[in-house]
Amino acid sequence: MPRPSFSRLALVTAAAFASVAFAQSSPTAPKLGFPMACVIGKTCEIQHYFDRDPAHGMLDYHCGHRSEPAHNAIDIRLLDMAAMRRGVDVLAAAPGRVLAVRDGVADNVPGAPLPTASQCGNRVAIDHGDHWITDYCHLERGTLKVKAGDVVAAGQPIAQVGMTGGTEFPHLHMSLQHGNTFVDPFAPEPGPNPTCAASNPLWTPQALRQLTYKEGDVLVAGITSERAGTPEIEQGNLPPFSASAPLMVGYTRVIGLVAGDEIEIDLTGPGGAVLAHGRLPPLAHNRDQSDASLAHARPPGGWPHGAYGGEVKVWRSGKVVLDRKLSAGPPL
Repeated sequence: MPRPSFSRLALVTAAAFASVAFAQSSPTAPKLGFPMACVIGKTCEIQHYFDRDPAHGMLDYHCGHRSEPAHNAIDIRLLDMAAMRRGVDVLAAAPGRVLAVRDGVADNVPGAPLPTASQCGNRVAIDHGDHWITDYCHLERGTLKVKAGDVVAAGQPIAQVGMTGGTEFPHLHMSLQHGNTFVDPFAPEPGPNPTCAASNPLWTPQALRQLTYKEGDVLVAGITSERAGTPEIEQGNLPPFSASAPLMVGYTRVIGLVAGDEIEIDLTGPGGAVLAHGRLPPLAHNRDQSDASLAHARPPGGWPHGAYGGEVKVWRSGKVVLDRKLSAGPPL
């Protein structure tokens, strides 16, 4: 399974980062609320943080590597395309005036070549005063609810999450700028963060509680009756396991993996009997995300009545660091 390329927006030089030192003490810096109508760990997840050390490799505010080279924002992703189709609001993180908008960019098709122009896709930029600006990228075409010059309140819906511009998955790319300098809202001081934790963050306390740092996460996991590869997991419309299904398939998408991690899937039948077990070889390098699935064929006499389930585990250095139970219930 190849590593996805994911979105890459504007690059920031080390010199630009050096001018962020004043951000922490600026009394005019906005306090940012959580910018999406979703719940981290349930209906959305953080994919990338701000890269604080673009000159020497990726380094997020927590001294981890959950970023992209020179990434200048936070990426909050939806679980799949089905969630995007249902509609998830993007919210103004702080009060201000709409500075600029762009609409009309078509949403990308999974697997198709990405556009070379308009990397941000459809967007809304909000001016919060004293040269503080938030920018919201990859918005779904036709969902913008504001226009340039509108005054918005914190938490006001401004559009919906989409997949436009330079991205292969539905998410919000939200950046914060002061003048021409991008600022990490988790720790506004420039360079590697010596505390390896949020330091004088610009988030509200409520937002910060939802944005608790994670080393990784089981983004999606379930049981279906069809083979589940990356395209099927991305679409998010896999059928449920049923009595007539020729296969029982456990599947997962895990994010924030590091070299050496191993993904394991077990499938169980009535009474907890293990029907199938699989464990991928250790990863050769860090991965933003990795998909895996395990199939078990219907026995000759059909699926016995009873509860079916399973479990997804991620092993790291001999320990389980991520775990998700799977449940299919009795086949219908």
